[in-house]
Amino acid sequence: MTNHWIDLRNSDCVFIIGSNAAENHPISFKWITQAKERGAKLISVDPRFTRTSSKADIYAPMRSGTDIAFIGGMINYVINDIEQNPANYNMEYITQYTNAALIIKSDFEFNNGLFGEIEQKEFNGAYTAASKSTWGYAGGNAPTADLTLKDPNCVFQLMKKHYSRYDAETVSKITGTPKEDFLRVCQAYAETGKKGKAGTICYAMGATQHTYGVQNIRGYAILQLLLANMGVAGGGINALRGTSNVQGSTDMCLLEHILPGYLNVPVEGDADLDSYLRRSAKHPASTVTPVGLAGDTSANWWQNARKYIVSLLKAWYGDAATAENEFGFHWLPKKKPGVNNTHIGLIEAIGTGIIKGLWVWGQNPAAGGPNANGAREALAKLDWMVSVDIWENETAIFWKRPGVDPASIKTEVFMLPACCSYEKEGSISNSGRWAQWRYKAVEPAGEAMPDLEIIADLMARIKKLYEADASAPGREGILNLTWDYEHVTADQIAREVNGYDLATGKLMASFAALKDDGTTSSGNWLYCNQYTEEAGNKCAARNPVDSHPQKIGLYSGWSWCWPVNRRIIYNRASVDLNGNPYDVQHPVVSWDSQGAKWVGDVPDGGWAPINVADAGAKVLPFIMKGEGVARIWGPGLAEGPLPEVYEPWESPLANNIMSGQKNNPCAFIGKWMNEQGTPDKYPYVCTTYRCTEHWQTGIMTRNLPWLNELMPDMYAEMDEELAEQKGINNGDKVVVSSARGEVNAVAVVTKRFKPLTVNGQTIHQIGLPWHWGYAGMKTGDSANRLTPHVGDANTTIPEYKTFLCSVRRVD
Repeated sequence: MTNHWIDLRNSDCVFIIGSNAAENHPISFKWITQAKERGAKLISVDPRFTRTSSKADIYAPMRSGTDIAFIGGMINYVINDIEQNPANYNMEYITQYTNAALIIKSDFEFNNGLFGEIEQKEFNGAYTAASKSTWGYAGGNAPTADLTLKDPNCVFQLMKKHYSRYDAETVSKITGTPKEDFLRVCQAYAETGKKGKAGTICYAMGATQHTYGVQNIRGYAILQLLLANMGVAGGGINALRGTSNVQGSTDMCLLEHILPGYLNVPVEGDADLDSYLRRSAKHPASTVTPVGLAGDTSANWWQNARKYIVSLLKAWYGDAATAENEFGFHWLPKKKPGVNNTHIGLIEAIGTGIIKGLWVWGQNPAAGGPNANGAREALAKLDWMVSVDIWENETAIFWKRPGVDPASIKTEVFMLPACCSYEKEGSISNSGRWAQWRYKAVEPAGEAMPDLEIIADLMARIKKLYEADASAPGREGILNLTWDYEHVTADQIAREVNGYDLATGKLMASFAALKDDGTTSSGNWLYCNQYTEEAGNKCAARNPVDSHPQKIGLYSGWSWCWPVNRRIIYNRASVDLNGNPYDVQHPVVSWDSQGAKWVGDVPDGGWAPINVADAGAKVLPFIMKGEGVARIWGPGLAEGPLPEVYEPWESPLANNIMSGQKNNPCAFIGKWMNEQGTPDKYPYVCTTYRCTEHWQTGIMTRNLPWLNELMPDMYAEMDEELAEQKGINNGDKVVVSSARGEVNAVAVVTKRFKPLTVNGQTIHQIGLPWHWGYAGMKTGDSANRLTPHVGDANTTIPEYKTFLCSVRRVD
């Protein structure tokens, strides 16, 4: 989240798409309800009429997987309205704080759904380097700005041309959303573009779990920037995390492409630290200084990444990390370019025999991953597997699942019982980036151990094995680790994550003081400032008083928020060039001219406002971007600088209504047991989601009898018209099938789904929760037996939310 949970109450319009917040994120809805009580409008866009929809002022149904068409149409509406009614929009923000005015290379072309030439890779296509080069700024690192927004090659005009095709009629044809409902959404949300107004977009897995999920979110970013909704109270793009500490686990690098604090993983070819930083665009050379804006300097904060990676290496390797050996950079494993080790790539590698051993830590791929049948078959290819969990889940017992002879499974399986959250101490980071300390409530049961103790003991044993084997590969990287924990504690790790001044032995006060000479350490630069000599463990802070001058709900003394306790990021974009808030009722920060300082939230950089600062020090507000302004035009993604409509990998349509390119050309398409369904056999659109009574793969909830009583069976929701056609009554047993498998479910015939008309074709949608499996007190089929092994072009997040299926009644 760019903002935070409480800040939702400051919004004038809450736009929820790809989320059923009322049911799945009820705490968020507490603050949304407060916003409504203050006069805010609530918009719900969803394939299904959900509990969130029932509270909305405007509900718009939509075919699953057509978010880009919907948002693209809204962008088109706003662009046209900006040109007709500029007084209703914050033109200073658009021209001075975004790249809307910057000029793009004249050889850029968009043709029939493509932004250039595609070359085919093993699992996906990719634009050629020559094509990608045309997406950049004319003028290179000194692009020119046209503040009139009239130059045909400026971002605004290129975007206007691109989205002119997304008129309301075309959007309705693609999405199935009635035109009048779509226009009501456009009109209501466009009103937040006025100065003093704010709109927030809330999303969850319904937006991201597509082969173009990242571009869905990019569409939200474009819309929010045109409406000047980034950096302001009640604004932002806010991802509603469905699991405690999803944010924290991401920050700490549990994904395969990042190191703690969103530093890039080194790849083969990174000869040294400098080449690594240049490749990952976290280098002073990546600074872009626009010409013609009021601001004349980009902070390009990522140019400080050398300080962060060196401090990280010092936290890991201690005295062994020296300037002479580049602080141990060469001991880090180097990722092979083009090899995908995300969830789908991992299962593909296991299934094809590349990976022989697997640690499964708090995960359940046999039920929670896409194409679960394929995942279960792949696990049997392993030599060994270790499952670390608080319950015996489907993955732990994949070898004795129904229909399988355990004697035929050669994988050696180990189970390590872990503690649940109430049995251990430590911090968790919520969706709003607030890191909060939790305390142990009870002692763990049986042989269960906290994850921290398991990993500490494991690594100590691994070090001993490497000490005894002089020929072990990568030996230096293991032996040089500072792994001297005797009785490891969460408090000890929190201090290491914060980092130390190695000259004094004292905790670092802020990441601004980290150095690249080996005299500081930090296990995660973003969390540097969470534990200081003066304040101690800030995550444990519990001051219930809102200290903000206008009481806008920051509660800065409650827990700690990265970075440096800033509650709303990019908050210097909430003020004009003189430092005066655009919204005087809910100012995030404001410039105190007498005291020559910012008041309110921790400012996103302490520099003076642009018109107050001296020439050469007029720092632009979006400090994490090389050009200092927000990117309406985003040249760094796999499939283009602007979101473009593509159909899901499995679509009920024969063609893409918008262009001749049907599917995302850069999407990851798995090959392991991944048959593609067609609408002649599987005519209905299926989507997955959660219900209130169960959580994730159900291992925690299906082992609780009272929740099983509340929601005992796997079910399939469908509209009344489809049910009548198929002879299905409410409560009947049905089989839902895809090209990859089938599931048994109880039919829920409901008005929550309605048939949609898509380009003259009637589309029926079926909804399935994914909380069941063959382990636990109550069993059932997982919806993920049906989902495909395909993923987003940038992140490879699976396309759980839209695929083809069929349904029949069980006689």
